[in-house]
Parts: sequence; structure tokens; C-alpha cells
Amino acid sequence: MKSLRARLLIAVGGATLLVWAVTAALAYLSARHEAAELLDAQLAQSTRLLLQRVAFEDQRQRSDEGEGEDDEEVTDKFEHDRLNPYVQDQTFTVWRLPGHVLLRTDNAPAMGLLARTGYSDLIEAGRTWRVLSRRDATGRYQVQIAQPTQGRDRAALEVAMRIAGPMAIALPLLIGFIYLAVRRGLAPLNALAGEVARRKPDELAPLDADDTPPEASPLVAALNDLLARIAGTLDNERRFTADAAHELRTPLAALKVQAQVAGMANDEATRMHAIGQVLAGADRAAHLVEQLLRLARLDPLRGPVQMHPCGIEDLLLEAVAALAHLAHEKGVTLSIEAPQPPVMVAGDPEMIAVALRNLVENAVRYTPAGGRVQVGADCAQGVRLWVRDDGPGVAANELDRLTERFYRGREVTSEGSGLGLAIVRRIAELHGAGLALANRSTGGFEAALVFPSEISRNP
Repeated sequence: MKSLRARLLIAVGGATLLVWAVTAALAYLSARHEAAELLDAQLAQSTRLLLQRVAFEDQRQRSDEGEGEDDEEVTDKFEHDRLNPYVQDQTFTVWRLPGHVLLRTDNAPAMGLLARTGYSDLIEAGRTWRVLSRRDATGRYQVQIAQPTQGRDRAALEVAMRIAGPMAIALPLLIGFIYLAVRRGLAPLNALAGEVARRKPDELAPLDADDTPPEASPLVAALNDLLARIAGTLDNERRFTADAAHELRTPLAALKVQAQVAGMANDEATRMHAIGQVLAGADRAAHLVEQLLRLARLDPLRGPVQMHPCGIEDLLLEAVAALAHLAHEKGVTLSIEAPQPPVMVAGDPEMIAVALRNLVENAVRYTPAGGRVQVGADCAQGVRLWVRDDGPGVAANELDRLTERFYRGREVTSEGSGLGLAIVRRIAELHGAGLALANRSTGGFEAALVFPSEISRNP
């Protein structure tokens, strides 16, 4: 691909050459037309002078009987006098009507007396002549003046060249000024490229847009947005690494301790209990790693991977089925209140399913044995997917911190990673939805995903 400078120079230079060529052609045609008009005017002036001179000489000869000159002598006199020494490219023939030749130049074309007067073109012996035939006011004399068109064309070309000459000299200068203007106009882009090239890999501060021309502002804005996203991605990676190192340290240490206990146990009951703790710790570590990886995948996204109409009832059934074993182990009743009529929302079904599973899992984990967890949806304000439990609830001053990563509350006894609500909040952000957390007035806790609008409602 050609550079922007080359494309600009080719486009502007080509347009300039085209305009110059059209202008030169129009100048030539105009000069030719004007030269023809001027030379036709000269022919007319010459005919007028010849008619006046011929009439005067002929009348003087006729009235001067003492000199005894005849028509032939008058003709010779005119031929030797040539009438006008400056008219060298013109030939003429003069008649005394009805058809007697009074005067004729040697190189005049052999044309007869024209019946009509005015301008005409004549071709004789391969040469083209411009002819003007004219009579005097008395109708006794007629003059025909002819001029070779070759000389007329040469005169037109000379005039055109005099006009196009300065233009030809100015053309290289104009191209040079265009090159300098394009080079100067692209200087901010070169400076911007230099600034980006000089940056270190970890230097992600925004580019200075104060001296940027308006045409380059979208490019600078896009680069700054890209730099911000790269910085965010690097921050997420650093945070993920730090979080994983911090959070995995404790379960791995517990696994090591339990493995050592199992190895040093003298009785079978102690050994089996330690092995059970190792397995439970491995499950917790695996769950933590799964949550961390899920957050790592969600953080760099700017929207859902796919958008489809999602049936709410199917999502609720899937979430309840996935957590039914955990609810059974804790002795918690898990139920569904499906919306009627069925409701659909726009989103990524996999992401919404993950969010619902996290909400249901949190509710089951923090609900005491014998408690109840309800999962449902309604359309009171947009589309709300809610999970309610009759557990202890959360202190009012901790509600705003529940979506922080690894925050599990001060009086929490249930095991967990502290990442579930953070994942739900991120999924809600990607869908343009909200996450509402509140203590219920009748006791317990409610978490709800609130979508701004529904796609459709089937009867």
C-alpha cells in the first residue's frame, strides 16, 4: 500500500496536471478563435482600403485624358505600387464590375469572381485559403482578399504558446509547493508516529492531544483508548496473578498440613479424616481456581460474546439442577417460581447461567440447614431474575462491599472464595444490567439481576 503522502501527491498533482492541460487546451482554442477574428478584421480593413484606393485611381485615370493611360496601364501601376507594403501574407484581386480585372497579385489563387460577398474558405492546389469578398458602396468595384490558413494557425499557436509558456514554467513550482504543503501538513502525523515509537513497552500514558490537528484527533483518541484498554488488561493480569498467589497460598498450605497428618497418623480413623480434609481442600482450591479463571476471561471483555433471546424459565431450571446436590447435602429446600407468561431477555445464555448459578450457590451456602432458597423472575421493573433465602442476611454497612473480590463479610462461617458476587456483577455490567443486593424485610437476603427491558413475552 502506498504511503499517505504519496497518495496525496499523486491525487493533487494529477488533478493539477489535468486542470493545467484543460486550461492550456482552452487557451489554445481561445487564442485560435481570437487570432481568426483579428485576422478577419485585418482582411476587412484591407478590402476597405483597397476599394477606396482603386476607386480613386480608376476615376482619376478616366478623368485625366491628357496622359492617355488605359486599363492595362492602371493595372500595372497598381501592381508596381503594391498599395500596402505591410500586407505580405495577403493576396488579392480587384475587379471593375461586371468582370474586368483591375489588379491582381502574382501569388493570388486563381479564383473567379464570387457572386456573394463575405467570408469563405477556398482550397486550391492543396492549400487552404481564407477569402473575403467585398464591394464598394456604388457597386462598381469588388475586392477579394485571400490569406493562407497555415499562417493564421501559426499565429494562433504562437499566441497560445505565449499564454501557456508562463503556465508551463509555473507548473513545476506549483508541484513543488504542493509537495512542501503536503509534507508540512503531515508533520503532526510523523511527530505522533515518532512519539509512539519512542515509548517503552510499559509506558501506557495517554498521548498528548493538545497540538493534534482535528483530522488526526480520531486517531489519537483511538490510540489513547487502546492504551487504556491495554493498561486495564495488564492491571487485570497483575491483579489475577496477585490474587491467585494470595488466595491459593492458604488452601495449598492446608492441603500440605492435612497430607502430613495423614502420613503421620497411627490409627485408621485419623488417617481417613485427614484424607477427607485433603479432598475437601482440593475441591475448594479447584473451585477457587475456576472462579479466578472465569474472572480472568470476563475482565477484558467489552460486551457479551454472543447475544441471543434467552428463555428465563430454562435458565432457572438449569441453575437449580446444578445446585440441587449441594442443597440436599445441607438440608436446604430449593424451589422455583417460574414467571407467567414466560419471559425472554437478550444476552449470552452461558454468562447468564453462570451468574444465576453463583447467586444460587451463595444462597445455599449461607442458608442454615432446614432453610429455604427460592429462585424466580418477574417483570415489575424490566426483567428481574432473583434469588431469595431465609438466612441471616448481611449487615447494612457491608452491603456495598459484597461485590468486592475476596470479600466475604466479617461474620461469615460458610466456606467460599469471595468471588461469586464479583463475577455476577461483571456479567451484569457486560449485559447493561444491574445487580441489586438487599436484606429482606421478613428476614433473609435477596440478590437480583435486573435487565433494562425484555425482548419478548410469549403468551
